[in-house]
Amino acid sequence: MFPSAWLRRSARQTGLVKRERKIEPVAMFWVLVLSFGVRLQRTLAGLKRSYEKRKGTPLSDGSWYERFSPELVAFLKLCVLRGIEELAREAGGALKERLHRFTDALVQDSTVVRLHQKLSAKWPATRSRKPAAGVKVATLISAVANGPTRVTIRGERTSEAKTLRIGPWVKDRLVLLDLGFHKYQLFARIAENGGFFLSRLKGGADPLLLAALRVHRGQAIELAGQRWSAVEARLQRDVLDAQVQLAFSRRSYRGRHSADTMEARLVAVYNEEARRYHTYLTNIPPDVLEPEEVAALYGARWEIELVFKELKRRYALDVLPTSNPQIVEALLWVAILTLLVSRRLHTLVRLSAPHRQMVRYTQLRWATIFAETADTLLSAVLNSCGIDRTFELIANVYTSQALDPHVNRHRLHDQWWA
Repeated sequence: MFPSAWLRRSARQTGLVKRERKIEPVAMFWVLVLSFGVRLQRTLAGLKRSYEKRKGTPLSDGSWYERFSPELVAFLKLCVLRGIEELAREAGGALKERLHRFTDALVQDSTVVRLHQKLSAKWPATRSRKPAAGVKVATLISAVANGPTRVTIRGERTSEAKTLRIGPWVKDRLVLLDLGFHKYQLFARIAENGGFFLSRLKGGADPLLLAALRVHRGQAIELAGQRWSAVEARLQRDVLDAQVQLAFSRRSYRGRHSADTMEARLVAVYNEEARRYHTYLTNIPPDVLEPEEVAALYGARWEIELVFKELKRRYALDVLPTSNPQIVEALLWVAILTLLVSRRLHTLVRLSAPHRQMVRYTQLRWATIFAETADTLLSAVLNSCGIDRTFELIANVYTSQALDPHVNRHRLHDQWWA
């Protein structure tokens, strides 16, 4: 996934290293990605100690800290792009027969990471009375790749809709969206690019009903020409499947907004537990998925919440005890790289198991085991890169790391024994 030769070449290309002296880019990369284990945090001092322990080269604080620079951020971004490409190339999942119409199922969402208050000018938080900072990590998860296909880091005040750019890439793909992306204009762009969308209907939205797509026996409410708000209160059926018209404004062009409409499918399924209808908008044809299947499929959006939980609980995405923006960006991308490596190994383990057991390698259990064995994995990876530990190397680490850096500090026992 990340060959040593490629890592060295990319480090030189981004300016991270000009000449390999004390800090070797391959060792640094793997230490950053896998040096967290069960501690659930990454500190620069801890990462430095881990690097010295693995490489056997004592470092000054300055030589290590100065590596957390814009060049390191550029290097890590390049690594994330490669990791995403490799994850997509070695597909770790497959859609079931019911989704044969689509080449992939994608889930888009974002999570907010709180930062040091001193970063409020660069990344201001939303809905905060006091100065606060935060970033939004937007992720597009692929069911086929078994991991992220796009990741962006933006200010917390960026709207959800702006974190998802629609283009030809969406053709024949299904995108599951939450209410933060509920914009008819966005749905229209997905459909116009040959893609499919599935979203909850936002409260207050009132589309125009055109026709029923499922025939019901007995006396049924006439739908054509009525608004959803007028029909919902009178519904007595368990399921409503109807063609609707959505009115919206196009993007402004030369200062003008043009009005437009599109047709979509409205699915309402009565939920006994909540005692109300769960309502969805989609352009999936009725002959591909039944209304009940549409509602069940939307539940798969929970997958991305598990990804964010994995990133925060296991890979320290939100443990950023620094006010240095370059260190913040570097550690954010490091957590994404850890997720990519984790997902690649998860795929390999699942594919090596008997078919009936593949589904039992659940996401959060896998993340727990991966985090607990990260230290062992790091040793194995570095060993395969030709970086092995000897007794002399470990002794050098003890000599350098155990030495108190405060030269002139008074120690109580100095006057009595040494």
